[in-house]
Amino acid sequence: MLYGGRAVKVEHLAPGASRPVTLQAILRAEATKLPFLVVSPASEGQRIVILEAVDEALWIGRSPDCHIPLEGDRLASRTHAGLVRTGGDWAIADDGLSLNGTFVGADRVVGRRRLQDGDVVSVGESTLGFRAARTGAVANKTVAGDRLPARPDVTPAQQRVLVALCRPLLGDPPGSLPASNRQIAEELCLSEDAVRTHLKALFERARVGAVAQGAKRVRLAEVALATGLVARHDVE
Repeated sequence: MLYGGRAVKVEHLAPGASRPVTLQAILRAEATKLPFLVVSPASEGQRIVILEAVDEALWIGRSPDCHIPLEGDRLASRTHAGLVRTGGDWAIADDGLSLNGTFVGADRVVGRRRLQDGDVVSVGESTLGFRAARTGAVANKTVAGDRLPARPDVTPAQQRVLVALCRPLLGDPPGSLPASNRQIAEELCLSEDAVRTHLKALFERARVGAVAQGAKRVRLAEVALATGLVARHDVE
């Protein structure tokens, strides 16, 4: 899409794209050294949007004319919010354009709010995960109505478990599954029982309790990477 004579770079992922495919798209975005968004629309496949320097706002909304269109989101306004550069940073702006509001985490945006790495912006039923230029992340698999959760609060010990869990996903080449309990235990010099205790608490904090038992570890890794709890520099 052209904007101000420049193209807004967007990579579209097919609905239900596999986790390795999503991971590779994120790593390609990270390689640009530019900030980017992981856009999870209400009823479409995810998109990776590279945020190049522009002089005016990039508009988000239900209208197909927006730079980041959310055409299947009935709760999004036609022109809902804008992304604007503030110095070297990016901010989300909602100056009363939207009917249902724009949120960063649980906080409603009034005017402008500077975005931090890992912030999750909610627009209608869609979410936009913001990634600063220095980090990368893996977005959660998109399903209709799925929303990226806010970044969970974790202890330093739980953070170390998350880094070990996600290490294979950010390897070279990247793996398709997170680390096993045994691998985490060996890396952190813990017992496997201690690892299971940490993971049980993390499942609750990341709100993955409703996920099938066999998929909880993968979902936890996705949440950690998508919300910036774990980034590439953590495993280097």
